Amino acid sequence: MDSKGCYISDALNEMQLYGNGIKWGSILAKQKVVSTRKLQPGMRIAQAVRDKSGRAMIESGAYLDDFQIEYLLEHGIGAISIREDGDDDEIEVSEEAKRVIEKVRVDDCSNVSLKEDVKKRVGEGVQYLFNNTGSSGFIEATNNVSDELEKAITKNNAIAIDINKLKVSDEYTFKHSVDVATMAMIIGKKFGLSKEEIHEIGIAGLLHDVGKSKIPNEILNKPARLTDEEFLMMKHHSLFGYNILTETGSFSKAVLSGVLQHHEKMNGKGYPMAVAGDKIHKFARIISVSDVFDALVTERPYKKAFTLRDAVEMIMAMTEDLDIDAMQSFLGSVILYPVDSFVKLSNGEYCKVVENNSKYPLRPKVVAAETGKIYDLSSDVRCASLVIVQ
Repeated sequence: MDSKGCYISDALNEMQLYGNGIKWGSILAKQKVVSTRKLQPGMRIAQAVRDKSGRAMIESGAYLDDFQIEYLLEHGIGAISIREDGDDDEIEVSEEAKRVIEKVRVDDCSNVSLKEDVKKRVGEGVQYLFNNTGSSGFIEATNNVSDELEKAITKNNAIAIDINKLKVSDEYTFKHSVDVATMAMIIGKKFGLSKEEIHEIGIAGLLHDVGKSKIPNEILNKPARLTDEEFLMMKHHSLFGYNILTETGSFSKAVLSGVLQHHEKMNGKGYPMAVAGDKIHKFARIISVSDVFDALVTERPYKKAFTLRDAVEMIMAMTEDLDIDAMQSFLGSVILYPVDSFVKLSNGEYCKVVENNSKYPLRPKVVAAETGKIYDLSSDVRCASLVIVQ
């Protein structure tokens, strides 16, 4: 391949390439392959980049930013396929639409961004915690990891999560723990927790599944659905985690409650104690929302991942299981469609996102790329029947 790249024919459809455990998804016709070191923000990726568990780390069609380019470099991806201007599926923005976009565009609020070196330290820190629950350095390591996440949030006064970028480790248990902790801290901020409580819920989020270190590997890593007996064993992990942390004598009641109760449900149908309502600690109620959402959007050997949109809709439907205030804090904290991203509406129009509404993350304000027409999906009753389909 020369410095200008080369073209990929449609014969390579569904081809998969690997680099350090990262999987390239479907490669479509007539695309330019570009060295990762020559990528520029704004280039449009032609195929999804997935981790070992199958979760899309960068979605097909995404417009690259500095964060994503850094991710590709850190994970040893030497080159990727980029859609070229003029491709049949490239979205062209008319001059009129550009004028409208410039007039009405509103930046997203500050969101969490973890640099690759921070993600590496955090991922390694969580792995250490799960593998060394009885070590003398367990408490210090826990505080160090929580501090790293807290710094990432406070550095730019982050009050939201772009969940397209919340990716830390390729290993499910560790990735999940950090994702849940980060979401819990941001949701807790919206929920009204104090600075000290935000730090503590970060610890509870990091350690909410630490009890899984006591679950046999053949159950924990089973590439299929668990039997009733195996699931009963798995349900003990929150109690195991509570016991591990209690024995250290170093964690607050709030942290212990968050770990013990994160699978309890507001209707009393959860575990391990089947408590309901106000008997569930607020940390556990917040962590529960984060835990459920991250599980929904993560692909596992026995299930496909739900789309971000479907996962949010499922969370909104779980009013009997989840705390309403925690759910609303979650909805007010997530960014599903970042400003400047493109979406397709159910009327067939391609649009550019120009403003998000924190109360309605599924219904941003968008501008039609061809006509410049504004669709305020959350406030304009004329848009009530329109939904984002892509």
